[in-house]
Amino acid sequence: MDLSNQEGIICKAIEYVKTLFSGNSDGHDANHTLRVYKNVQLLLESYPEADSFISSLSALLHDVDDHKLFKTQNNDNARNFLQENGLSEELIENICEIINSVSFSKNKGKTPRTIEGQIVQDADRLDAIGAIGIARTFAYGGRAGRSLEDSIQHFYDKLLLLKDEMNTEAALKIAMERHEYMENFLKEYFEESIIDAEN
Repeated sequence: MDLSNQEGIICKAIEYVKTLFSGNSDGHDANHTLRVYKNVQLLLESYPEADSFISSLSALLHDVDDHKLFKTQNNDNARNFLQENGLSEELIENICEIINSVSFSKNKGKTPRTIEGQIVQDADRLDAIGAIGIARTFAYGGRAGRSLEDSIQHFYDKLLLLKDEMNTEAALKIAMERHEYMENFLKEYFEESIIDAEN
């Protein structure tokens, strides 16, 4: 497949996710997907050996079958898009393998088999931390009916663990800065949350 065809499919994937996630406001929206895609482009600069087409498509399609959002089976939305755009079965299986390696809850402590998978997993996890990660946590918490305290607990259950789960050195450098930002946020949050019961 030549470069112009690849670029055309990437553009179609961007439009697909914008349509699919239209109206979503819980942090798993089209902008989340586009930030993950942008993170992938950034990480690819450090890993020229990685296949940018596979990495980019995997990033763009990584949430289109998320169980929290869709009732699909076996990556149906991703597979249908890829088949409609003429990708080989081998490429489709490679991309679906990467998509299935992204979820933190399902893949904690697991390293994807390929460099493309490692990059996409890192790119998604980078969007879960730092200022954006904080905003997404409370956006999702509000939709799910979580209290502030429950959303804060999510930092300890997941977000503060992500720095040490990065696969690539390039992602780790970014993660360390975002991790520090979250630690400073939590420090300020707890300082502002102190309630004097006697007053």
